[in-house]
Amino acid sequence: MAYNSTGLVVHDADAHVMETPNWLRDHADAGIRDRIPSLDYSSVNELRQTGDPAEQLRDLDAAFDRLATRHRSSDYLAAEAAEIMARKNFAATGAFIATDRGRALDLLGFASQLIFNTFHNTRLCAWEHSGDLDLAVGAARAHNRAMIDFCSADPRLLPSLYVPLADLDRAGALAAEAISMGAAALLVASGCPPTHSPSHVALDPVWAAASEAGLPVVFHVGGTGQLIDPNYFNNGLPVPPDFHGGDENFRSVDYMGIPVPPAQTLATMLFDGVFDRFPDLRVGVIEQGAVWVPSWMRQMEAAFDAFSRHEERLRSLSMRPSEYVRRQMRFTPYPTEDVGWIIDQAGPEVCLFSSDYPHVEGGRRPIERFEASLSNTSDAARGAFYRDNFVDLMGAGLATVAA
Repeated sequence: MAYNSTGLVVHDADAHVMETPNWLRDHADAGIRDRIPSLDYSSVNELRQTGDPAEQLRDLDAAFDRLATRHRSSDYLAAEAAEIMARKNFAATGAFIATDRGRALDLLGFASQLIFNTFHNTRLCAWEHSGDLDLAVGAARAHNRAMIDFCSADPRLLPSLYVPLADLDRAGALAAEAISMGAAALLVASGCPPTHSPSHVALDPVWAAASEAGLPVVFHVGGTGQLIDPNYFNNGLPVPPDFHGGDENFRSVDYMGIPVPPAQTLATMLFDGVFDRFPDLRVGVIEQGAVWVPSWMRQMEAAFDAFSRHEERLRSLSMRPSEYVRRQMRFTPYPTEDVGWIIDQAGPEVCLFSSDYPHVEGGRRPIERFEASLSNTSDAARGAFYRDNFVDLMGAGLATVAA
């Protein structure tokens, strides 16, 4: 029996490929390939490395060979259905072997998964802010080829392709290129581009390309650079481990900074009229929580009322801020958040189900955790959370999915 036992069609708005060491390099043009370092897995339990770089590469190749062999073993396959939500990261079915991912979807019982990278959002963002636009664009193209390659294994896998916004003159063409490659969604950084606002009118070709193709623009955690000033951790106390017991992920203090970049970016785009100019544009805010959304909506309403007397751009808007949010923006709550309360406060249109498969952060029972807070929610709102809001967000990006 599949993990999803709700009786509803469930679309997964946040799922990942676990990239192998040279995943990006292998798909890069020759001119930038040597400028992209292999991934460092020194903190990944399944792939512990030695200190010598040459030996690290040999160890990694051997480790991935062992992992692939384990995934194909009779013991692994015999327990696969029972452990589909228990196996995480590189141990999970279809984590890095693309041809296995369709089997994972069958066992999960999900109609589709919107696929993101695991390790590259921060790198893509850093390269975009480096001033080396040729590297930023070349790395984005390599990422996009790799995503298309992985997702081509099953039509239910929906690839998010990265579009750098740093170059105003090239961004529109890069968006069109990603769409022509087969993007199901255009992934952009959640934070501000390095030299201009995300609402800059020269970026209108990006939003126009997405709108005309019927595809969403999506943000994802990790695409913002540093979330908070690292001096917040300079408190004279030991730095606590993250929730994995390591040091590479979020802790409670920097977790609090996750909503800040998307909240500022979306508010800026809204106030500067992007969503008025492109009423068909849809934006998904993925793995950045949603419990902040109701208060953010009210803060924008307060800003609208306070400043519209003096700002022509606000008086020119055809709707109030909350109306744009409900019409055009969608958010994935964390399973620790009270999604029922968010829906009550923000409206049934804004929330999307996500599993974060195969990451540990998504937990082993995301549906059960969400269901616990949806006990007083209408059937229509539950259906919107699991299915309808995703269908609205994805538009033509769901063309390959029958459900």
